[in-house]
Amino acid sequence: MSRSHQSPDSAADEQASLWAAKIEGSSLNAAERPALDAWLNENPAHRALLSKYCQFSVDLKEQLPELAAAGVLELPEEIIFAQSGWRPKRLAAVGLAAAAVAVFALWLALPGRRGETIATVAAQRRSFVLADGSRVELNARTSLFVESGPGERRVRLDGGEVFFVVSKDKGRPFIVTTPAGSVRVTGTQFDVRSETASDLVVTVLEGSVQVRPGETGGVLPPAASLVANDQLSAGAEGVGVRTLSRDAVEDALAWRQGLVVFDHTPLRDALACFARYHGRTISATAGAANRPITGRYSLDDLDAFFADLDALHAPDAPSELRVERLPNGAVRVSLCDKNP
Repeated sequence: MSRSHQSPDSAADEQASLWAAKIEGSSLNAAERPALDAWLNENPAHRALLSKYCQFSVDLKEQLPELAAAGVLELPEEIIFAQSGWRPKRLAAVGLAAAAVAVFALWLALPGRRGETIATVAAQRRSFVLADGSRVELNARTSLFVESGPGERRVRLDGGEVFFVVSKDKGRPFIVTTPAGSVRVTGTQFDVRSETASDLVVTVLEGSVQVRPGETGGVLPPAASLVANDQLSAGAEGVGVRTLSRDAVEDALAWRQGLVVFDHTPLRDALACFARYHGRTISATAGAANRPITGRYSLDDLDAFFADLDALHAPDAPSELRVERLPNGAVRVSLCDKNP
């Protein structure tokens, strides 16, 4: 593991703090979500920075009044918190960005907090044992910031997918935060996937967790309690919870063995899975995108998956799938008429 406390430019800091204030204050509306996604896509560092400020705004509730009372900081009166609680929405209006940037370095140095960044690159899966004995398994292209304090254990998923085996400690809850919501447990086994600022999927293998999704469609959903075999999905279309069969749970977690399982999955979604894993541009034309895919494939063997596409259509179908490797390295799958 390597420490990662580099200071990003002040403009990115300020923008990240403003987005975090909106997310924490439940004031991110439908019109702003595309702007947030665009900002996150401008620079890979933006997603990690936003995740840091989301956690920062939570911790600020406890730490900022203490710092102000101790005379470490002199803040505007509006930002001194009343006993009525945390008001990120109001803080955004009176200048949370300026306060956040000023306090961020102090927050990183608060006693009792030690953080490490662990990450994977394209087509790589890795496992780590944390200081408290918990185990994390990272899917490809995933980044975690791990932090431990006397009262809680906390990790931030900056993007990607992680399977957690959390060591039991009732006195120190284990909290996973993402830009799309958070998960709270004391000891259990579960999987978290968050690939955009608004998408979150939580699958529980053992024990129970409490999930608090972020704002969806202008509404902040209530927290959801999940038990073994439950799966929560949150995104632009809303929040849903379903109970999976044990086989379906194993299929959802097959990436831990380097596999992916499709069950009548639209081709566009299957290709998106391989594209994310390998960090490549892989797309389907409109005619091919909805073709259903069923099968179990190796995530690492992309060529074998492409080779199998010819066998996935019905023998009497009038057209077949064709894989095109473009000069720029991208791959496109399209439909073409069969030879008479």
